[in-house]
Amino acid sequence: MKNLLWSFFFSLSLSTTTHANHGPQTWVASNKSVVSILPTWPGYSRPGFGAPSRTSPEGTGVFVDLPNTKASGFLILTAAHVVKNATRIEVRLTDGRRVDAEVVGLDHDADLALLRVPTKGVPLRLLDITPGPGTHVCVLGNPFGLGVSMSCGVVSGPLRTALGFNKIEAFIQTDAASNPGSSGGPLVDANGNLLGLISAIYTKDADIDAGVNFAISSTLITKRMERLKLNF
Repeated sequence: MKNLLWSFFFSLSLSTTTHANHGPQTWVASNKSVVSILPTWPGYSRPGFGAPSRTSPEGTGVFVDLPNTKASGFLILTAAHVVKNATRIEVRLTDGRRVDAEVVGLDHDADLALLRVPTKGVPLRLLDITPGPGTHVCVLGNPFGLGVSMSCGVVSGPLRTALGFNKIEAFIQTDAASNPGSSGGPLVDANGNLLGLISAIYTKDADIDAGVNFAISSTLITKRMERLKLNF
């Protein structure tokens, strides 16, 4: 009897501690806000060729809402290194349409870029919070240019700094899978709220996911947003 009770409580504990609160509802709440970024690099006439070393031919972006701005058009946040030096930028929407995008704000120090497109999107809500270790999160990205997909995990560590990726850093470290092409993609909570923006992958020998990925934190995005609005 004692062994049966122990087994019951162990099973109950296991089921409650391993259950993730993200799931299909996370995808439904966030995927329509995420786009693929297709930059054309100098010397080429179409995207997919000539990307700088360690830069994927495609990237990811997310529609955002910036209150108190006079900007016309609709705004997409991405990583600066995704569009740096591009001669043309196209955005592939969730319905497959491709539209041209214009860079209206660049912050190389924090690896942030703001794009403007003529087509309305569904903006994600930016939460200015610092999620603690163990918080369930998901990354929506365009890995290897395959199209937008979602991977999930937890926050491994909050507000990592001095890693040497960017001049200004405040990263959320996560084990949610992120690969080349996912840069600029959103890190979201279980409800699809924006917690960060994928910027870097930590690997030794190859630019592939090793479970140590870094998103620019929403707290840093919020602080640097005014800089991104300077070109409006």
